[in-house]
Amino acid sequence: MQSKPLSFEFYSPIFGVYLKNEINQFTMSRRDDISGKKAMNGYRSSKSNNKTKHRFHLNLQKRRFYIPEEDKWITLKVSAKTLRTINKKGITEVLKDARRKGTLLKAI
Repeated sequence: MQSKPLSFEFYSPIFGVYLKNEINQFTMSRRDDISGKKAMNGYRSSKSNNKTKHRFHLNLQKRRFYIPEEDKWITLKVSAKTLRTINKKGITEVLKDARRKGTLLKAI
């Protein structure tokens, strides 16, 4: 017997609509698949030195890479900095380093 994911509905006062969500639904985090980096929190400072909370997101790019040793294509979300490292060292070397460090988020 297969169970159907539970769904619930609630009213959002911010948007003024009913929102529907499923409990077993996965949400994708904004993280680099290779380095594991994620967004940081901080403050913006105005000219009058007022502080407002701000979230510094990564410059994430969704890219496909070809791994010649395994003869397959993989799709990864990588930051621009990681993309430069891949261009410099090569995808196989970067994946090997990420596995050794334990920062690889995707099972490849």
